[in-house]
Amino acid sequence: MPRIVDILLGRSKPVQADLDALFGLVGAQLTLQVSEGLVPTGQAGVCFKPVAGRSFAETAAEASQLLGLGDTTSGGAGASGTPEAAGAAVEPVATGLHQEDDQYGFHWVVLTVPDFQDLVNQVHLVNSTLKDNGYGPQLLCSVFAFRPDPSRTRARGDAPPVVHLVYLYKRGAFYPFIPVPGSEERRDVESELRLQNVLADDLKIESDKERWMPLWGLPVR
Repeated sequence: MPRIVDILLGRSKPVQADLDALFGLVGAQLTLQVSEGLVPTGQAGVCFKPVAGRSFAETAAEASQLLGLGDTTSGGAGASGTPEAAGAAVEPVATGLHQEDDQYGFHWVVLTVPDFQDLVNQVHLVNSTLKDNGYGPQLLCSVFAFRPDPSRTRARGDAPPVVHLVYLYKRGAFYPFIPVPGSEERRDVESELRLQNVLADDLKIESDKERWMPLWGLPVR
């Protein structure tokens, strides 16, 4: 069985990264809202593997400078304040943004943008900026979060879990990840498989189910 690093890096079958595939999420969002009663949480994250030997603070500071940001660190392993970015390469991508490391040692740039189309555009910009500045080999995935529409949830009297759509950068494809609320590392596989069919017309879904890796402890909510 492939390791999580192999799956995120797409090592067995290299595919040309197609960041424009992210724009398909705009149509997918409408499909999820109509068919599943799910709406965006307004949060998404871009994940990359830090350069070996660099601390959280060093990685966060370099990412901040590339993205034209100030101090965006938050509670990551070994986190400390990053200096004010100088010589910014692009305009700041979002007012709500922080960086953190996850339990696997991967680095996340987490964006909070209320308008979903703007959020998709900002995630595309973060990926493109990192890629253009030499981080292409380090980029792993982008994750978008969806939650039950409050009005429809009240009407049905239930509370479905948060749904994550994961874009595998080096596979050029998406997959749904739905952790079961209140459980220890259990996922709703049945709902994930249903969403595969629901989203088939909007997104390229990863066909290899072994690559539908569970991303426990996601900073994207």
